[in-house]
Amino acid sequence: MFLDCHVHLEPYTDAEVGEILNRAEQVGVRAVISAGTTIESSERSLQLSEKYDGFFSGVGIHPMDIREPFTDATFEVLESMALSTDKVLVISEVGLDFMEGAPDRAIQYPAFREQIRLARQLSLPIVFHSRESHDEAFRVLREERAYEVGGVMHYFQADYETARQIIDLGFYVSLARPLLRLPHLQQAAAKIPLEHIVLETDAAPQPFKAKRENWTEPRHVAVVAQTLAELKGIDVEEVEEVTTRNMRRVLGDGWDIVEKYVGAQANPRSSACPV
Repeated sequence: MFLDCHVHLEPYTDAEVGEILNRAEQVGVRAVISAGTTIESSERSLQLSEKYDGFFSGVGIHPMDIREPFTDATFEVLESMALSTDKVLVISEVGLDFMEGAPDRAIQYPAFREQIRLARQLSLPIVFHSRESHDEAFRVLREERAYEVGGVMHYFQADYETARQIIDLGFYVSLARPLLRLPHLQQAAAKIPLEHIVLETDAAPQPFKAKRENWTEPRHVAVVAQTLAELKGIDVEEVEEVTTRNMRRVLGDGWDIVEKYVGAQANPRSSACPV
């Protein structure tokens, strides 16, 4: 089986989510983890996790969605949501974003630190976002001892040396569809040991694309896996096996929850690759 470790499916209707998950299962993607970006989106993700077995959640506030200082009350709300169901597997999506127009760094840093603290308190892995902020994001992760819970750097698009820093921090590198089109990322991915790679799509509604069938969905994990296999000169089944084993390591005891809802056996259709 494949697991898509990072999606944003909460904007879709319940029925649309069901269709998306069905299409994913046809190519062996049997579980997704939908990342929260706000309190509201985290709540919506929890609602969907109650409806669909293969739908799991992260709770968190994205650095681009921080509009006010992170308070004790915010911490308590996120903590309560994380404890409300066994289907919360990660603290996500948290991090730093230094692109132009991003929220003031003075409120980004405390929010990131506090959400790392929440992850450590709950023994949940972290899925973090870093845009134009790698050095600072890695510094905060070190200072806050995020390596105690580990996790994933999501939507990786950097070079091999950056990947090595992530791995040294005790985190995994998550590859998505940019792998299909970015030569520098392909070069990096070819060198990064498969034992440190997981897969995702960052799937979300994409109305800017003219055709609905071109929107990124969890089913495209199989395409990313196929591309990675070609870059490494191995079978896609090996990519499937190893990246799924890596997610078991990321999730720790949380993998028992995945097995509880979707089972542990690989889907025999998982090597199929959607057009």
